[in-house]
Amino acid sequence: MHLSALYRFPLKSAMGESLPSLQLDGLGVAGDRRWMFADAQTGRFMTQRTFPHLSQLQARWNAAGGLTLEAPGMPVLQVALPEPDQALRGVIIWRDTLQVPDAGDEAAAWGSAFMGKACRLVHVPAARARFIEGNLSGDEKVGFADGFPLLLIGQASLDDLVARVGRPLEMLRFRPNLVVQGSEPYAEDGWKRIRIGAVEFTLAKRCSRCVITTIDPRTAERSADREPLTTLRSYRQGEGGILFGQNLINHGSGELQVGMPIEVLE
Repeated sequence: MHLSALYRFPLKSAMGESLPSLQLDGLGVAGDRRWMFADAQTGRFMTQRTFPHLSQLQARWNAAGGLTLEAPGMPVLQVALPEPDQALRGVIIWRDTLQVPDAGDEAAAWGSAFMGKACRLVHVPAARARFIEGNLSGDEKVGFADGFPLLLIGQASLDDLVARVGRPLEMLRFRPNLVVQGSEPYAEDGWKRIRIGAVEFTLAKRCSRCVITTIDPRTAERSADREPLTTLRSYRQGEGGILFGQNLINHGSGELQVGMPIEVLE
């Protein structure tokens, strides 16, 4: 088994970046879901669930921590990393409320024009990150990802789903960070710990899937038949919802590269 693809999603719910390698830090993939649009009035996080055209926004992360924003009909915008303790704004993501730096009025105006609703662009530095869902050990944290730092999916699992649905489905519908080649379909369901390179990972919880999987990442259109959720519900319904993929926690930092072998420890 080996890593066949790696993805980073700098801005929550926006387009992903396919990478030959990536760095891991204390919040998962360096630069992954550290940025987010929040409703200007309520502070609530904004995603493709309500704004499917977010799938057409490309947010490229740079080594300084800033973003380059590009979207159809919009000018390219360079966004600098805000100071970690200045211009703090209260935001809500699921059940968590936190204070995070705001990227300023220019970024907010750009985002509001694209989203069609007044919003603010915010960043989460490591010191202001949330505890992971369930707070398993008391010290693991996550940025703006839904509940855990990383998501892993086996390529064979997607291939099996595609065969059941009867039409092609892009892996990016499921927004994984790590894709595994060489395992049996849904083998990842039974893994508890793995090692890739020098980094060990705990597989914390199977991932509950939502309506975002029905949005074509190329066009932002929702599937009229609600696929692949309709098919997944027929055989992947479990405690917590419709399950596909595994949430991971990385223990330590390091580099991952496409092609690296994966060792199942437990």
